[in-house]
Amino acid sequence: MQQHVAVSHRDDSSLGIAELKMDDQQPHVLIWPFPAQGHIKPMVGLTALLCDAGIHVTFLNTDHNHRRLTYLQSLSTHFPTLHLESISDGLPADHPRTLPFLPELTSSIKSVTKPLFRQLLADSIKNSVSPVTCVIADGGMPFAIDVAKELGIRVIAFRTFSACCLWSYFCLPNLIQEGQLPVNDEDMDLMVAGVPGMEGLLRRRDLPGICRRQPDDPSFQLFVVETQAMTRASALILNTYDDLEAPILSHLAPLFSKIYTIGPLNALMRSRIGDAVSRSFSSFSNLWEVDRSCMTWLDSQPLGSVVYVSFGSLAIMTRGFAMELWHGLVNSGKRFLWAVRRDAILPGAEGEQVIPVELQEGTKERGFLVDWAPQEDVLAHPSTGGFLTHSGWNSTLESIVAGVPMVCWPQIADQQINSRWVSEVCRIGLDMKDTCDRSTVETMIKTLMKDGREEIMMSMDRISKLAHDCVSQGGSSYHNLDMLAEDIRKI
Repeated sequence: MQQHVAVSHRDDSSLGIAELKMDDQQPHVLIWPFPAQGHIKPMVGLTALLCDAGIHVTFLNTDHNHRRLTYLQSLSTHFPTLHLESISDGLPADHPRTLPFLPELTSSIKSVTKPLFRQLLADSIKNSVSPVTCVIADGGMPFAIDVAKELGIRVIAFRTFSACCLWSYFCLPNLIQEGQLPVNDEDMDLMVAGVPGMEGLLRRRDLPGICRRQPDDPSFQLFVVETQAMTRASALILNTYDDLEAPILSHLAPLFSKIYTIGPLNALMRSRIGDAVSRSFSSFSNLWEVDRSCMTWLDSQPLGSVVYVSFGSLAIMTRGFAMELWHGLVNSGKRFLWAVRRDAILPGAEGEQVIPVELQEGTKERGFLVDWAPQEDVLAHPSTGGFLTHSGWNSTLESIVAGVPMVCWPQIADQQINSRWVSEVCRIGLDMKDTCDRSTVETMIKTLMKDGREEIMMSMDRISKLAHDCVSQGGSSYHNLDMLAEDIRKI
């Protein structure tokens, strides 16, 4: 039976984790995501699943994101073993913390937050009735692995993107040694031979976005260091499932003592803790306020007729590109729901602010725009028939779970390789990589939404069924979560 514990609320003057009143010593996991939407959401999902297993979890956020995730605090009433804690990221409150400024955020976390994190864990060991027994750290913050190990606390790495991207990161030193990096615009279609398991699949343009920088670039080197650092953890958690990336998982297996594949996490949450609670966790883990007015609009649209458009929480586009995209959407003649953040489009030159009449009229007739949509609900809606996506891993998995085929326009990090996996391995989408003028957008959408798209839907139905099977009782992800919880209890 799950124990109920009394959790004292955080005192902002102290870095200590709240004391926990428990009859018996229980495992206590601290989960710490990198402070970005795509990292927070899956780690919130893992938090819910471990709490449901009766394990006490402290979810650690930056102060900045802690203030934005106000609704998440209410979920501690559902899971008495959940406690929310925050820590400074070292940046001023008005810092934008958007994609162009991520290097500043990363640097600040390493220099300012690392010693605060060390002190937080040290205080837990000395003073708490229930000391932290395990840290689950985002693979994007390797110093957390080293701090936990120095203090004698077991640490598990959680990489929130695809296994195929992670494996390609491990192969970067070999690609450099073989002269296949850096890539340049003149040879982007050359095949890459240095990523075992993906021979004949990857072109240079399909490598992770960081490969378009010089190998001595600090950001490039950071990815290499982060990747190697993960092997110092005692195990690895991945938000994927065996049937989706089995060939790549076999290459990663020798690098870690244990790998827990527990995805798709959004589907596993629904399987283990029910639809209502899992939807609450998904909704409350959004850093942006969700606009649900689009659901009423979707209710009035024909079955499978709408293309959902979203490029995630970090992507930024020029006004010129936004106009090309918008023209392509309108010219396709298809209905579309576009979730476009207010900070997603860079300001244009003076005189470029006027929206062409044809875009205004076409959107009024067939489109709907919101700042931030309830993505899982949109993808699950019967009116949604396609997804124009940045190929972030969360979005890719959510689309698979919902059975909605994709047009992929990747930008950064893992998105380049995800889109290739979607289009060429799974055959559940179209890759619009590197070319996104209005004609291309129009053609891709028409192709995705055309009558007689049986082949792509047959592939999607098969891949989606495998996802649902793996999170059901007896499935691989369902079993692996049980093994993860059991291993945490043995610490």
